[in-house]
Amino acid sequence: MASVLRSAGVGAAVARATLAWIRRDQRAAALERTNFHGRTVTLAGGPALAAGATTAAALGARDARLAAAAVTAGAVSGAVGLYDDIVGNRPEQKTAKGFAGHLGALREGRVTSGLVKIAGVGAAGFVASALIGSNRSSRAGRATDVLLGAGVIAGMANLVNLLDLRPGRAIKAGAIVGAPLVVGRGGGVAAGTLGASAALLPDDLGEEIMLGDSGANALGALLGVALVARSGPGGRLAALTVLGALTAASEKVSFTKVIQDTPWLRRVDELGRRGPA
Repeated sequence: MASVLRSAGVGAAVARATLAWIRRDQRAAALERTNFHGRTVTLAGGPALAAGATTAAALGARDARLAAAAVTAGAVSGAVGLYDDIVGNRPEQKTAKGFAGHLGALREGRVTSGLVKIAGVGAAGFVASALIGSNRSSRAGRATDVLLGAGVIAGMANLVNLLDLRPGRAIKAGAIVGAPLVVGRGGGVAAGTLGASAALLPDDLGEEIMLGDSGANALGALLGVALVARSGPGGRLAALTVLGALTAASEKVSFTKVIQDTPWLRRVDELGRRGPA
């Protein structure tokens, strides 16, 4: 329990310190965006969460390989997400929407920031899963476990990003997914990740910051690492199936509309959030 609390504390401290440092930088204005309420918020919350969660997850890992997996998943997902947050805001980048749009742009000879993000998160997930490894004896079994793990890490990063459409929603969803992963031996990765995100939740709910792709992708990827590290082939397959189904559903239905139409989900989603200006 002491190690879990230490990881959470480190995550919170690093996230808050990083946020303060970024907001003092003379280039911080480049990170300002207008949210759905018309308020000016800063994307500084994204790299702050990525830095705090990655640092604490690595310190809370049970061994060096898991620590390396956490650093790879968190740092790379956060970095390519930040690249997309900044470059993707340019007019020529906004025309490509969704995976199909990014592939269409590639066929035209354009590499979009979104495609860079997708490739980066996918590669980070694969390397992180390979570092976590597998207990199976056969080469085919180990390869299957690595591919399943990579899918879970990248899929979790994508799902949390899909949910980051309202203040606090991604962090709340991350807490629901991550809380069971904190319990028991090896909970340091999830604890560090949740500690960093919890430290930024008041600012997110208060519409002072937003996570953007950087924070949401890093949060999801690190929770994916925590899940893969504590599950076997069956658990990874089940998680990937659920993630795949939710991702496919997001192409057909609006998660925001589902939440608004479901009273108890709407209450949880709006808890602590500021009202319209």
